[in-house]
Amino acid sequence: MDQYPLFNASYLQRPDPDLPICVEQTVLVWLPLAFLWLCAPWHFANLCKKAAKAPLSKLYICKQVKPRAVDSGSLFVFWLLQVLCAIFQFQTLLRDALNKEEIADLPRFCLFYISYGLQLIAWVLSAIADVSPENPEARATFLSRITFNWFNSMVIKGYKRPLVQEDMWDLNEKDSSQAICQGFEDIMAIELKKARSSLQKKRNKPKTKDGHQNGLAKGVSQDVLVMKEKKKKKKEKKDSESEYPNSWLVPTIAKTFKGVLLESAFFKLIQDLLSFASPQLLKLMISFTQDKSSQAWTGYLYAVLLLVVAFLQSVILQQYFQRCFILGMKVRTALMAAVYKKALVVSNDSRKESTAGEIVNLMSADAQRFNDVTNFIHLLWSCPLQIALAIAFLWIELGPSVLAGLLVMVLMVPINGWLATKSRGFQMENMKFKDKRMKIVNDILNGIKVLKYYAWESSFEAQVQEIREQELKVMRKFAYLSSVSTFIFSCAPAIVSLATFAVFVSVSPNNILDAEKAFTSISLFNILRFPLAMLPQLISIMVQTAVSKKRLEKFLSGDDLDTMAIARDDSHMIILFSVSLDIKPGRLVAVVGAVGSGKTSLISALLGELHSLKGRINIKGSVAFVPQQAWIQNATLKDNVLFGSDVNEERYRSVVEGCALGPDLDLLPGRDQTEIGEKGINLSGGQKQRVSLARAVYSSADVYLLDDPLSAVDSHVGKHLFERVIGPKGLLKDKTRILVTHGISFLPYVDEIVVLVNGVVSEVGSYDGLRASKGAFSEFLETYGKDESSNANSDFEQIDMLPEGLEPQADGSPEDIVSSTLKRENSLRHSQRHSKQNGSVSLRKSSSVRSKKDSDDKKGQRLIEKEAMETGRVKFSVYLQYLRSMGWCLVTWSFLFYFIQNVAIIGQNLWLSDWTDDSVKYFNTTYPNHIRDTRIGVFGALGVAQGFLVFLGTILLADGSISASRSLHTSLLSNILKVPMVFFDTTPSGRIVNRFAKDIFTVDEMIPMSFRSWILCLLGVLGTLFVICLATPIFTAVVVPMAVIYYFVQRFYVATSRQLRRLDSVSRSPIYSHFGETVSGLSVIRAYGHQQRFLKQNEDTIDQNLKSVYPWIVSNRWLAMRLESLGNLVVFFSALFAVISRDSLNSGLVGLSISYALNVTQTLNWLVRMTSELETNIVAVERVREYAEIKNEAPWITTNRPPDDWPTDGNINFENYKVRYRPELELILHGITCDIQSTEKIGIVGRTGAGKSSLTNCLFRIIEASEGQILVDGIDISTLGLHDLRSRLTIIPQDPVLFSGTLRMNLDPFEKSSDEEIWTVLELAHLKDYVRGLPTGLQHVVSEGGENLSVGQRQLLCLARALLRKSRILILDEATAAVDLETDDLIQNTIRTEFSHCTVLTIAHRLNTILDSSRVMVLDSGKIVEFDSPSVLLNNKQGHFYAMAKDAGIRGGETSKPTNMSTDL
Repeated sequence: MDQYPLFNASYLQRPDPDLPICVEQTVLVWLPLAFLWLCAPWHFANLCKKAAKAPLSKLYICKQVKPRAVDSGSLFVFWLLQVLCAIFQFQTLLRDALNKEEIADLPRFCLFYISYGLQLIAWVLSAIADVSPENPEARATFLSRITFNWFNSMVIKGYKRPLVQEDMWDLNEKDSSQAICQGFEDIMAIELKKARSSLQKKRNKPKTKDGHQNGLAKGVSQDVLVMKEKKKKKKEKKDSESEYPNSWLVPTIAKTFKGVLLESAFFKLIQDLLSFASPQLLKLMISFTQDKSSQAWTGYLYAVLLLVVAFLQSVILQQYFQRCFILGMKVRTALMAAVYKKALVVSNDSRKESTAGEIVNLMSADAQRFNDVTNFIHLLWSCPLQIALAIAFLWIELGPSVLAGLLVMVLMVPINGWLATKSRGFQMENMKFKDKRMKIVNDILNGIKVLKYYAWESSFEAQVQEIREQELKVMRKFAYLSSVSTFIFSCAPAIVSLATFAVFVSVSPNNILDAEKAFTSISLFNILRFPLAMLPQLISIMVQTAVSKKRLEKFLSGDDLDTMAIARDDSHMIILFSVSLDIKPGRLVAVVGAVGSGKTSLISALLGELHSLKGRINIKGSVAFVPQQAWIQNATLKDNVLFGSDVNEERYRSVVEGCALGPDLDLLPGRDQTEIGEKGINLSGGQKQRVSLARAVYSSADVYLLDDPLSAVDSHVGKHLFERVIGPKGLLKDKTRILVTHGISFLPYVDEIVVLVNGVVSEVGSYDGLRASKGAFSEFLETYGKDESSNANSDFEQIDMLPEGLEPQADGSPEDIVSSTLKRENSLRHSQRHSKQNGSVSLRKSSSVRSKKDSDDKKGQRLIEKEAMETGRVKFSVYLQYLRSMGWCLVTWSFLFYFIQNVAIIGQNLWLSDWTDDSVKYFNTTYPNHIRDTRIGVFGALGVAQGFLVFLGTILLADGSISASRSLHTSLLSNILKVPMVFFDTTPSGRIVNRFAKDIFTVDEMIPMSFRSWILCLLGVLGTLFVICLATPIFTAVVVPMAVIYYFVQRFYVATSRQLRRLDSVSRSPIYSHFGETVSGLSVIRAYGHQQRFLKQNEDTIDQNLKSVYPWIVSNRWLAMRLESLGNLVVFFSALFAVISRDSLNSGLVGLSISYALNVTQTLNWLVRMTSELETNIVAVERVREYAEIKNEAPWITTNRPPDDWPTDGNINFENYKVRYRPELELILHGITCDIQSTEKIGIVGRTGAGKSSLTNCLFRIIEASEGQILVDGIDISTLGLHDLRSRLTIIPQDPVLFSGTLRMNLDPFEKSSDEEIWTVLELAHLKDYVRGLPTGLQHVVSEGGENLSVGQRQLLCLARALLRKSRILILDEATAAVDLETDDLIQNTIRTEFSHCTVLTIAHRLNTILDSSRVMVLDSGKIVEFDSPSVLLNNKQGHFYAMAKDAGIRGGETSKPTNMSTDL
């Protein structure tokens, strides 16, 4: 080997360089092997694991090296290195052979080329996959994994047609929610335990807390069920221990996901180091162009090296991002699952601390925060590292004068920090206004019917607009602030480089700025910009996450429900101490008492839902529970009844029969396969209650807790239920039943009666025994019940079952917060669910499965239409509309400013490249001061000009976007309030809330930002290309093909990404809906013990969502990889052309064009990102516009205005009046004709669905006539404006709807009445004492939906509203059994006295309330069948009214007011 020295520089000093043979045969052979040895430990670790059976494919046998994997990345790299290193030997052997014209060592020569061929084959094989599992990612090879090629099939599919959920690939096992949560929960349990014990230690430090003990002692009241004491105790508890186990969440996350964290950290480190290689190569490149003597091949080598470094950097960066985003996704999943699991077991005390809406927020907002922060978590150490490295390299270039630039940068940080805190303050303020506005919007939507009845829309519109104006004011401040920060941000690079260069040139005359120094430092400054910009952002994200962390920790470490409070053993009774009960198996026990006496609390205590202070409960066997407010799941009716049990057709049929659901099934479009909307929106109250009862009966438990299930159904249905299900002969006759009831008629048939008074059991006994004892029960009967012994002997007559019709308007209970937070976008998941059910994969358009006979499905049968999910590209008109609402003038000017700013940037850089040429011009001579000053001055001026131009452009854009926000919101709001009632019946309120919340938020905040970034990015890219073309004109040849490729990549990506985003948001909704549903039905789920099933369902829903989130993350990486490769090619070509034409170029321009090109990759990436974001966001404008253009109802005020005192008499005439709900439906009133005289009292009765409510709706023109007319005092109401009409009539609606606001606002939103008048009506409504007792009186704040008042008080408030209006016509849609009899009496008496001079129409559900009316109108399926005085009708034995009265136990001739308790009709 001696004749071949290891290294000899002379080999490289020639046009055709070569390596010494010694290097070729030693170093180059060892390199690949060294790599293989380094990777060996991993391989052995893998071999030791149990090998999976790999299929013995030919390919597999060819490369049998590493089991259990598709292919080996390290082997691929090894073969690649082999092939590359052998190239040198390859050409040496060839050269020798050609030079000597003979082959010296033939066998070696042949063997080398054969082995080289085999190495090539091995390398190619190692890039092909052996096994092919289902998911393309699992079968992707190393090469395909680093370039994300395996994702191509999805992108192409997405480009051809919009993707649907069925196109999503199955999740990898390790990414499924079950795998993620399992690990997370195990570690969380350990960490929580540690945190709890350290908290215990903290608490055990002696603290004198005297008052606390006292309060607790007071809190143990005489009775378990007295809630007031509990509230007091809770307050004291809150003050004393606001501490909860904290700082355990972050360690838990870190330990669970440590693998991914370490991997991504490793990638980040390498990427950071690589990013500093490019500036060094740039420096070499510039020196190459300056030194004309250097060999040409060095230039090409540098160009190729630039490409290789850039490519490596891209690959590593994408792998890092992929890991980070997957980590974010996993953290979010783990937290969501943990919150859900906790919600199922959380104790009632902890649950009361957070409303359902807040818990949903924990799941959505706070988990998302963690997702966001984990994406950037490595920047915490990476930013400082990058800054340190950049400064070190700059110091090498420019020496100490770097400190000047650095000082400027450091000064920027506190300014940015101050701006950030300031703007966060504004955002907090903004959120407050947003919440306030959304609360009112929610109220408006929940009470829209009442607003229309009372013609109050304009008052509420004004309230919303007032808040919206404040919101916009804050937004404007925020926008101006952010334009200041944009100004600083865009000035920064210019000012920093100015400071550095100025100091550098001024310090000593020997310092001359040459191209090498200038452009290397500029590209280093560009690297510095990113970490400096990110640090303040990172800090603010961290601060927000800290808040979320606290909230999550508090919730997740709350107390669990005490499962030990109820012992489930075989002793034979149920006991509550101090409410001591002893109930024998198989008995039927009724619990009675006035409203608020604690009946429901008793049931809750039996379920273990209440906080037990002392005592214990034993329950034998399993429990079924029917709550007072039926809880219905969003599933098919059959699923609601089965509730997760197995199907037993026979039992199912008998339950459906027993619960009187048979006739209802015939009315539903798909029988028992009909999809029930959320909260049972398409069932009437009675149907919901019966489904809830059927669920309990089907579960065939041992103990039944029935909380007043008979109140919501008509009397004959109630009788049927009691007889066939609950009573002594019913389906449940052998079970233990506890029945809370208001219906006196059932009491004689129960085994035992428990009477509650103020939370204490006052008596227990049988019906006859209690009546005889003359205690509280007999008083109860005396007040409310007539002696029923006379008709008790007739026992229950078998009565014909009349179906409770599907009332087309969905009167559910008013919605609570959760449902409005939940966005019900069922469009996609239905199609999926049903395709599974039918075994077909076709995408079903309709979202309910119908039986065959209904296949000709009439339009309009589905109550809730599917929400349209936009697909495909957004129409250009939408962009135009947004620009139009911004104002063309503002848009044009701001664009102009941005454009000039870009020109200034290019000018500044050209000036710099010119400046660097001075170093050649004044070589070895002194640099004239005046030239130096001019150079610095112009450079600085151009820099500051950029800042100001951006500032002006941004401010103009901000103004424009605010005016766009204002006009879009105003048109949406005013239109929604003018839309006919039918729209609200067929659209879930969540969908409308979504427009006001999410879409308006997008219009306010997202669109302006993405629009601005888009303009800046676009101009940036164009500027870059311009500069490169200016330096090397030949580059233009490359621009065109690259632009074409770019366009296609972008179109492909946008189509797929947009649809994946939509799928994500559509599949995310069910997570929250399911969660909201779970929270509202917690007591039911716990009572039946179905927690596991719901956990599983939650996991499945989350998995469905992850299936579209995961591809979305990958699609971003796919795009970034493609675009960065394009950017890398731009760098390569700009370098290559610089080498080719180095004789004609000056070094300044080379530096300029390459440093520009190095920056283009990021800008290109951003441009596509912004384009797709703008497209995604602009959809919000489209959605808002859709709701702002719905057809309105009749105008509120027309030119034909009634006299001020109209109606003076209150005569009402119906003339052949016909009406239908929607044009495509049947008539619901068939030609009603009748005259109602002034001051008559009319009772309207009829079975459910006979058209009683429709009649009142017609008076208010909620539904417009299809034929005929109604005259009020001779004026045809269809000629008046709606507000004129509605404000002159008064209605007391069935559901007492209140709005969140003060009591006063609820009575008089327009502030027309004086306080005296309001106190007067409160006195008449028997509320004066209650309101007087409130600390704030009339200003008492009513919570959402009137939650903080009892139902009776709400009903009385509605009465007060009616009294305040003083109109001549009163319509009374009588409340069903929600009100106890006392309140009922109060209301009836007030109406009799106060409205004696009015025409009163009463829709009766209890006959006894209308027996003293002047006439009774009996409706049957939309026609008047009887209309006469009650006494006449009762004597007509064949009549409808007589039959109803008989059912209700009222016999002919009795026109006195019998007080039969709950004979509901």
